Amino acid sequence: MTDAPEPHRAVFSGDEVAPVAAVAGPEPGPGAADTLSPTERVVPTWTDPTVRRASDLIGGPLGVHAQVGRNSFLTPLRVCLMMAIAVLICGWLYKAACIQQMPDGNGGFTLDQGGQRPWITACYNDVVPLYGSHQLDTQQLPYATSWEDNGQIRYMEYPVVTGYWMWAVSGITEGYLWLAEKVGLPQPLDVAAYFTIGAILLGMLYLLAVACTARIARRRVWDTAIMCLSPLLIVHAFTNWDLLAIGVTAAAMLAWARSRPPEPGGSAALGLPILAGVLIGVGTAAKLYPALLLGPLLILCLRTGRMPQWLVTAGAAALTWAVINVPVMLAYPDGWYEFIRLNTERPAEYDSWYSIFSTLSGSTVFNTPDGASSPGLLNTLSLVLFLLACAAIGWLGLSAQRRPRFAQLAFLLVAAFLLTNKVWSPQYSLWLVPLVVLALPRWRPVLAWQFSEWVVWILLMLSFDSDSGKNLSIYPFIGAAIIRDALLITLMVKVIREILRPSTDLVRMAGDDDPSGGTLENAPDRFTLPSLPALWRRPAREAAPAAAAAPGEEPVPVPVSPPAS
Repeated sequence: MTDAPEPHRAVFSGDEVAPVAAVAGPEPGPGAADTLSPTERVVPTWTDPTVRRASDLIGGPLGVHAQVGRNSFLTPLRVCLMMAIAVLICGWLYKAACIQQMPDGNGGFTLDQGGQRPWITACYNDVVPLYGSHQLDTQQLPYATSWEDNGQIRYMEYPVVTGYWMWAVSGITEGYLWLAEKVGLPQPLDVAAYFTIGAILLGMLYLLAVACTARIARRRVWDTAIMCLSPLLIVHAFTNWDLLAIGVTAAAMLAWARSRPPEPGGSAALGLPILAGVLIGVGTAAKLYPALLLGPLLILCLRTGRMPQWLVTAGAAALTWAVINVPVMLAYPDGWYEFIRLNTERPAEYDSWYSIFSTLSGSTVFNTPDGASSPGLLNTLSLVLFLLACAAIGWLGLSAQRRPRFAQLAFLLVAAFLLTNKVWSPQYSLWLVPLVVLALPRWRPVLAWQFSEWVVWILLMLSFDSDSGKNLSIYPFIGAAIIRDALLITLMVKVIREILRPSTDLVRMAGDDDPSGGTLENAPDRFTLPSLPALWRRPAREAAPAAAAAPGEEPVPVPVSPPAS
């Protein structure tokens, strides 16, 4: 046997990793992930101290004489998909306590929700209760169907793609139950079948997200294992329908990552930017957050002079969203508006810092005023804070000495949205999982944040248990939420640090400029802004020559050296 070349040698010093040799092989361009040899990929057990220690369970880190890439079936992507499938199964088992059945006294069975089961087991999810309350059990058409809730008329409160997804799964469930009765297949409760069929379909979309993220990661394909083995995935994969938007958004990012820069003297190919825009439009029609990706793309395209590609992508996204939404808006205006109405009128969510502040201080400043239909101050403040965060991230993207990577800015923006928004439903944190894989592939801080999300969820559920006043106090949950916020902010600080110090960026240390950048990769800067330190130093530099000149003499210009690369 011959020795395999070392893909990436590293020196370990405590918990830090100091790469001492670049990855072998040429730098791949967009779309080259499929052709990378094993010697051109980063080996996690050589470059990450947490993975290195965890590998002791299976024999330790990869040896320098190991022969890799010989198994044609167990490719990195397939191994990652198998890991994701195992964790998704654990996620279904985690929620399965909420679809248990018991005898109904009439010879049949009914759903067993006794003993505060959803809270005690933390299996609560929106899928089970909404199946009956939103008349999905009778396959009523969303947005055209209403019901009464506490004296008020309500409609489907989810965006159009999510609403019709829920309705389509209910139709598939009805078809399965009919077929099961005819051919003798297992016949669970309709709500249990609805939950399980929906979980299978959502799981497939998450596998799509894994595959897309792995293709984007290129040399660091094994970083995708972060999202495959995610503790957060076990807790919230099937809490709501967020995996629908996550899968589509990951596909949109892959389409953009595969786009090519324009040929010298020619025009750019716009097929992939259009596809990215279409997928962003579909994702935005399922959840709001995919539209946020257009912000980082705007900043980076402005910096590199790639505005035609951004305009095409943004236009395709807007047109796709309109094609999906306008027919429903015209046919069922009240039903379509329900999503906007609910999010305007709803108070601060338990996880938000507004609710935490109100609980700890006893303040009612964020409450809905008497006679008003919505908390005006809360809505305004959350919007202003988010816009300020957008401005800061945009300035960072235009003033950093080296252009930030697309995934870095996208992670910062979505995280800022969660931290400033009045609604932070626990499952929203899943939005960050594919982004953090590409933005900050560091296992230890990412896993610490994800485990804190698990603790937050369990403590929140225990505080809801109202059986004879046995519920846990809300304060342990608040403490865990504050720690979770601090850990997320720590991740953001690490990303900002790597933007300002590209030499510490693991992705760029491996040899790629921006695997998620597509047409932006290796593009020269066309427009930048001065950084805040540069603005602060400029008056001092201009004043120094004048202060040094003798009275009556012209100041002597002092050359200023450009900042070091």
